[in-house]
Amino acid sequence: MALLMTGCVAGPDYRVPDAAIANRPGATKALLGSRDEGVVQASLPPHWWHLYKDGRLDAFVAEALAANTDLRTADANLGRADALIREAETARTVTTDFNGQTTGSRIGGPTRFLPAPFSYALGMNISYPLDLAGGIRRAIEEANAQSEAAQAARDQVRVIVAATVTRNYARVCADGVALAAARHVVAVQRATLDVALRMANEGRGTRFDSERARTAAFASEAAIPDILADQKTALFALAAVMGRVPSDYPHALEACTIIPSLVLPLPVGDGAALLRRRPDIRKAERLFASATAGIGVAEADLYPKVSLGGSVGSTTSITHALTLSSFGLSVGPLVSWSFPNRVLARARIIQAGAESRAALGAFDGTVLLALKQTESALSAYRRTRERLEDLDRAANSAGKASSDAETLQRFGRTPFFDVLNAQANYAEAQTRLSSARIDLVDRQIDLFQVLGGGWE
Repeated sequence: MALLMTGCVAGPDYRVPDAAIANRPGATKALLGSRDEGVVQASLPPHWWHLYKDGRLDAFVAEALAANTDLRTADANLGRADALIREAETARTVTTDFNGQTTGSRIGGPTRFLPAPFSYALGMNISYPLDLAGGIRRAIEEANAQSEAAQAARDQVRVIVAATVTRNYARVCADGVALAAARHVVAVQRATLDVALRMANEGRGTRFDSERARTAAFASEAAIPDILADQKTALFALAAVMGRVPSDYPHALEACTIIPSLVLPLPVGDGAALLRRRPDIRKAERLFASATAGIGVAEADLYPKVSLGGSVGSTTSITHALTLSSFGLSVGPLVSWSFPNRVLARARIIQAGAESRAALGAFDGTVLLALKQTESALSAYRRTRERLEDLDRAANSAGKASSDAETLQRFGRTPFFDVLNAQANYAEAQTRLSSARIDLVDRQIDLFQVLGGGWE
C-alpha cells in the first residue's frame, strides 16, 4: 500500500477556475471610464503621490509608512504568518527524542529495611516522515498561502496609509486656500461697510444700507472659525497617521495655500493590471489557495502515516550499567492509521470543501467590488472635474461682477443694494469653488486608492 501511494498527493492541485470572475474577458479589458478626459490608460506608476511633485508630501508619506501603528500591526501579523510556515516545514524533517528513567522495586512488599534493586533505561529515537499521502506538503502550501495573504493585507494597509496622508495634506492646504479667500471677501466687505458708513454720515446713504453691509461682513467672518477648525482636524489626523502625538503636528503646514494638483492626465491602466495590483484581490485569491490546500490536509487523514525510524537504548540494572549486553537497536517503518475515525475524516473533508467554495465566492466578490469601485471612482472624478470647471468660470464672473458693481456705485450709477448682492454672490462662489477643489483632490485620491496604488 505504501508503494502504491508513493508520489500521490491528497486533495486537488490549486488553480483559479475558468469560471471565476477574474478570468472573464470583461474583467481584464480597458476600464469604461478610462476613455474620459483627464485620465489615460497608461500604467499606474509606483508611489503615485510622486505625481503631485511635492517634496513635503513625499516626506510625510515616507514617515507614515515607517511609523504608522496599523502598519506595525500588519508587519507583526506577517511575521507570525512566516513563522507558521517554518512550523509547518518542520513536520517533514528528522525528529529525535531522548528518554531516560530509573526505578527501584521490590516484589512482595518490604520485609527488611534494605534498599530495593534499581534498574535504568536510556534511549534515543529517530524518525523521518515519508508523507506518502502528501498531508505535510499540503499543510506547507496552506501556510505559504496564508503568509502571502498576510502580506497582501499589509500592502492594503500601505495603500490606505498613503491615501490618508495625501488626503489630509491636501485638505490642510485646501483649507488654507479657503481661508485666504474668505479673508479676502471679508476685507472687500469691510471696505464696502466703511463706504456705507461714510455715505450715511454724509447724508448720501441710509442706515439700512450700512446695516446690510455690516451683516454681510459679519456673516463672512463667521465662516472663518469653521475653516480653521477643519484645518486643525486635518492636521491632527495627519499627525496620527504618521505616528505622532497631536501636539507634534506639522505646524509649518498651517501656512500652506497651494493645493496639490496633477499637471498630466491621471494614469489608470486596465482591468488586468487592476486585478494584479489590488492587495485585497491578492489577499482573497491567496485565501482561496489556502482553503484549497486545506482539502488535501483533511484528505491525508484517510491514509496511514508512514515514517522511517530507529531507536537505540540501554536497559538493565544499575550494577550492570552500560555493558554491551544492555544495548538494543531497532530499525523499521512506523505506521499509524486512524482507521476507526474515517467518519470524522470525511466530515473534515466536507468542511474543507465548503471553506474552499466560500473562499472562491469571496474572491469573486472582491473582484466585482474592485471593478465597481474603480468605475464609480472614475465617474465621480469626471463629474467633479466638470463641476470644478463650471464653478471656476462662475467665480470669475462673480468676481468681475462684484468689482464692476463697486466701480459703478462709486460713480452713482448703481444702487448700493446691487453692490451687496454682487459681493454676496462672489463670496458664495468662492466658497463653492474652494469646496470643489477639495472634492477634486479627494476624488483623485479615491481613484488612486481603488486602483490599489502605493503598496510597492
